[in-house]
Amino acid sequence: MDPESEGPPITTVTPLQQMFASCTGAILTSLMVTPFDVVKIRLQAQNNPFPKGKCFLYSNGLMDHLCVCEEEGNKAWYKKPGRFQGTLDAFLKIIRNEGIKSLWSGLPPTLVMAVPATVIYFTCYDQLTALLRSKLGENESRIPIVAGIMARLGAVTVISPLELIRTKMQSKKFSYEELHRFVSKKVSEDGWISLWRGWAPTILRDVPFSAMYWYNYEVLKKWLCAKSGLYEPTFMINFTSGALSGSFAAVVTLPFDVVKTQKQTQLWIYESQKRLIPRLIKIAPACAVMISTYEFGKSFFQKQNAQRQQY
Repeated sequence: MDPESEGPPITTVTPLQQMFASCTGAILTSLMVTPFDVVKIRLQAQNNPFPKGKCFLYSNGLMDHLCVCEEEGNKAWYKKPGRFQGTLDAFLKIIRNEGIKSLWSGLPPTLVMAVPATVIYFTCYDQLTALLRSKLGENESRIPIVAGIMARLGAVTVISPLELIRTKMQSKKFSYEELHRFVSKKVSEDGWISLWRGWAPTILRDVPFSAMYWYNYEVLKKWLCAKSGLYEPTFMINFTSGALSGSFAAVVTLPFDVVKTQKQTQLWIYESQKRLIPRLIKIAPACAVMISTYEFGKSFFQKQNAQRQQY
């Protein structure tokens, strides 16, 4: 049985519905991954104390963030590190000494960047995929690669200036007037292009990842559907396809991730082998939760739209 050649007609999902589904996925993924990043940062900090005013990389599995460490007289989103014997010990001590809420330190700035970036990325991917399939046909294997690359380019380009502004706001408290003066001064001194200073290293890592992720995701999803004799993928098929494709893309693009980190941070430049396991631990479940939640949301809206068409 060929899942693509038979089966009921597919009801389309509107771009607004795709945006809502991706927004929900981004929030759930950030909630899930943030505690692991908090523990990771605290473990690293006890051996490599943060220098004042320096930057470090913070990732929620979907995207990376540059955060400014605590400066004199200002409070950062993380607290001073304790003495931890390992990951589980860090989890338990942080919860016991600081409360369970501290595991989600840094969540607000993560959501500020993750939600709009994810909404743009996933919605653009689906819209581009639909457009390319209407032009090239349903079975064109290069469509996920092209759509993934273009969607990531668009998302990074839109978000890069916001990343600069958010990083500045984390360094100390700024009024909107002060922030406006900072941006105006930056533009007048270095030009508008200065607002996209982190664009190149981000693209270097994210574009290859996106191309490989979407291609393998679509291939795995189609293969698992065929093996199961299904016309439409289930939640577990989406979850499994997302985890496997995300893991593969993470391994292949690891050298690009190291280059990106070296260009953007002044602290914790890891060797490839030291970065591999933590990167996989975050990316595999993050990709799985994000894509399965997104697909579930689209499926929900498809059913709602189909019911409306019947009446």
